[in-house]
Amino acid sequence: MAGRVPNPLGPIVSNDAARRPIRDTKLVGRYITVVGLSAQHADSLFPLISGPENAHLWDYVNDGPYDDIAVFRANLKARETSQDPVFYALLLNDQSADTTGDGESGKVVGMASYLRIDPKNRCIEVGVLYSPQLQRTPAATEAMYLMARHAFEGLGYRRFEWKCNSLNAPGRRAALRVGFTLEGIFRKHMIIRGRNRDTAWYSMVDDEWPGVKQALEAWLDAANFDSEGKQKKKLEEYRQ
Repeated sequence: MAGRVPNPLGPIVSNDAARRPIRDTKLVGRYITVVGLSAQHADSLFPLISGPENAHLWDYVNDGPYDDIAVFRANLKARETSQDPVFYALLLNDQSADTTGDGESGKVVGMASYLRIDPKNRCIEVGVLYSPQLQRTPAATEAMYLMARHAFEGLGYRRFEWKCNSLNAPGRRAALRVGFTLEGIFRKHMIIRGRNRDTAWYSMVDDEWPGVKQALEAWLDAANFDSEGKQKKKLEEYRQ
């Protein structure tokens, strides 16, 4: 009698755990700097993400929109001590004034976070909220580059996730453009503000990161932009 054929098994990986992200991290790029989020960032960020003209920014977010600066400041204060998610402020580098009152320079134009943090399995998710001033700019792309680089190279994760409402067409385009891969749609995944959310599930893994990193760095290089700041080549072209 022939012996049983062994079941296929996945490759052996190291049991070394990844490191947990910390709020005191500072990631500096050419266009943007990532720092730990605090209530002091509220006054600078609030005008860019509040009001009827910005209500759409919160359509696919669990909280907001915010019409009261005191409520928004209290929300950011609570986020200072959160361990999962860990929240960060996104500051433009081309501003010289101290807009936060704590010695930081740079206009606060958005927020980012690491969430669903799983050091044992080395899996981590990224979340972002970009103000209109940050959207569709090199700084926006660089913010995601800095978050990904820190996750893979600084913290030792092997899987970097991005999830968004399946109806969020701009978010889905952005995920693919940066270099994430769509893994599928999780149907009826969540109920947000009384509405169904089907979730589009994207990932980037450590084996892919070197190629994604190379393309991002080539696109972000100053040589890729003309004197008016217009790109010479699209990011997708650097991955071809």
